[in-house]
Formats: sequence, C-alpha cells, structure tokens
Amino acid sequence: MSSTPDLKAPSIPHAWADLQADVQGTDWLRPEAHRLAFADPEFLLRRETRGIRFQLEMLKPDLAQVEAGIEHTVVVFGSARFVDRAGAQAKLVVAEQSGHAPDILKAQAALRNAEYYEKARTFAQLVAKSSSCLPADEKLFICTGGGPGIMEAANRGAQESGAPSVALNIALPHEQHPNPYVTPDLSFKFHYFALRKMHFMMRAKALVAFPGGFGTLDELFEVMTLVQTHKARPVPILLFGTEFWQRLVNMNVLVQEGTISPEDLSLFHYVDTPEAAWQVICDFYALSLPK
Repeated sequence: MSSTPDLKAPSIPHAWADLQADVQGTDWLRPEAHRLAFADPEFLLRRETRGIRFQLEMLKPDLAQVEAGIEHTVVVFGSARFVDRAGAQAKLVVAEQSGHAPDILKAQAALRNAEYYEKARTFAQLVAKSSSCLPADEKLFICTGGGPGIMEAANRGAQESGAPSVALNIALPHEQHPNPYVTPDLSFKFHYFALRKMHFMMRAKALVAFPGGFGTLDELFEVMTLVQTHKARPVPILLFGTEFWQRLVNMNVLVQEGTISPEDLSLFHYVDTPEAAWQVICDFYALSLPK
C-alpha cells in the first residue's frame, strides 16, 4: 500500500544527495565552519547557493571543451535500451532456447532495433572520418548523453575512427554510468537537466534523433521549439528511421489542426541511412570534403 505523498517534500532532489552518493566512505563532507567558503561543500550544496551551482555546471564543461578545441558538435540522441547486433543475437538465442514466447518477442524486437545501434555507430564513424579533413575551426565532434544504447553506439563509432567525442551524463536515482567509449577528459556529469540541455545546444550544429523514449522525445521537441521560436539558430534536425517516426508522430495532424504552420514541417528531415544523414549536414553548411 503506497503512502500519501508529502506536500512539503521538494520537487527537485537536492544536490547534496548526489554528492553524498559520489563520496561515500570519506569524511570530505564533514561540516567545518572554519573552511574557506569556496572550499566548503556543505555550504556550496545549500539550497541558497543553487545559483552558484548553476554557474559552475555551465562553466566547467564549457572551459574543458574550449581547451580541447571542441567548437562544433553533432548531437546524437536515441534509446538507451538498444544493444549492438552481436548482443541482440546472443539474447535471441537464449530466448529461443527457453521457449518462452514473451521473451522471444522481446529478443526479436531487440535484434530489429540493433540495426539502429549499428547505424548510429556507422554515422559517428562517418562524421569523425570526414571531419578529420576539415580545418580546426570547422571540425565537427560527436556529442551524446554518455549513456548506453544509441549514445554508446555514437561514442563508439567516434572512438573507432580515432576521434574524441563529448558525453554529457546526468546523475539519476538509478545511476547512469558513462559508456566505455567516451573520451574521459570530455565526459561530464550534471545534476541539473536544464544546464545539461543548454550544453547540448551551445555547440550543436546538427541534431540526429534515433528512435527512443521519453528522453529522446523531450530533447527533440525542445530543440524544434527553440528553432521554431527563433530562440536558437536553425540547425539540421534529422529524424533517423522514417517508418518509426511517422508511425509514432503524425506531424501533418498538427498542421491540419492549426497548431503549427505548414512551413514548420521544414524544420526537420527524415533519413534512413548514415550517408543520407551526413549529406543533409554537409549540404546545410556547404561543407567541401575530399572524395
């Protein structure tokens, strides 16, 4: 039987809990009045100093990327639950051996969606290899949320091509650890979703949304809203997997009901191959790449 929610409970978890989870087993968080204010974690994690923490979460990843020469990124979103083809095939074998019909259906879906993992990986390889030929101030770098699934695939593709990639991870109740393919010096962890979203957009020159869940939809529609309302400059917004996206969201209904303008449909493009996605980006910025 569930308990009644406490009306007075804060809606947003306090940063203190995240930090405690990170430093369990140490006395670093022991209160000490004599500490300098900027070296006192208990003080910095008070509710009243939230504005300072906002500034720090904005500044730390920004300075690190400036120092690493990361000026332009291609942001890749998508499901954290997809696995690579080999992993999906192994799960299907186990499910078929069990003879349990629901497990077999689930494993078949995983194998089907593994193709998106492989295409995200190939797309990142394509971006990394092609960008290596560009001048330093025009290079494009892969940026993801740093977790598993499609995020892992994109970071993996960049690493396999010898390119660094950015990961903007988030502290969650069920901890999300950085995938093993992110560049360690460019792997950042956020407490505040809002600051993380700002960093996704600050350097984004394109957004590629693979099939995903609530998080993918959230980021996709936020970017489309920012561009639609001219709060952000236009960038290529690519919906990877035409059949999935058209089955999930009928954008034409929004036009028919007058909730968006017909020209708003030009804010995004459907693509189905890594090559098509990269071509849209190249055409948008008129990038001249060696053959």
